[in-house]
Amino acid sequence: MKFTKEHEWLRLDGDLVTVGITEHAAEALGDVVFVELPETETQVAAGDEVSVIESVKAASDILAPVEGEIVEVNTALADNPGLVNEDPLGAAWFFRIRIADSSVLDAFMSEDEYKEMIG
Repeated sequence: MKFTKEHEWLRLDGDLVTVGITEHAAEALGDVVFVELPETETQVAAGDEVSVIESVKAASDILAPVEGEIVEVNTALADNPGLVNEDPLGAAWFFRIRIADSSVLDAFMSEDEYKEMIG
């Protein structure tokens, strides 16, 4: 897994990158009550706002960490946004992006580097 400064995690499987938010982010948000997912077949650039997550504390944008095409979204989150609190690193993934070049993931943090960042 790789991690972003925006508290997202990335998991590469072939040419697909699965994106979710970290446990740290889920805890900071508190109880998640709504997740807006992106449309599939949407081309995104790195940094584009692609999803919104709302909790009892705040609303936050989820950004595309890499350029590519959204090919799948986790519809279970729309029905059960609490999954983000229950299993942020597993069942609560947000979307999958097809990328052309997996080497772009080299720019992101390892788990140890992420843990160091959050202290």
